[in-house]
Amino acid sequence: MSERIKQRYCIKFCYKLGDTQVQTIQKIQQAFGDEAMGITQIKEWYNRFKQGKISVESKSWSGRPSTSRNEEFVENVRQIVEDDRHITIKEIAEEVGISTGSVHTI
Repeated sequence: MSERIKQRYCIKFCYKLGDTQVQTIQKIQQAFGDEAMGITQIKEWYNRFKQGKISVESKSWSGRPSTSRNEEFVENVRQIVEDDRHITIKEIAEEVGISTGSVHTI
């Protein structure tokens, strides 16, 4: 189990015991020392549990991948440009599904 997950369980435990945010922060910092998550993160997790959330797992984020510049996109952009030299960057971006900045960089 990762250190972050352990700390989230501890935050949840403190909340269930009725500790305040300040008390929870102090306990997490005391227990985990330099490895303790930041105050803002502790507050965010405390508030999640206060709102009735039960999971200690992070949400997985959906949407665009972390990078749009993979080989597939590069090849698609190059093929489109070869087929039509007069196409605009905006048109390429819309067709491939990446940002205009990524198209420009490619």
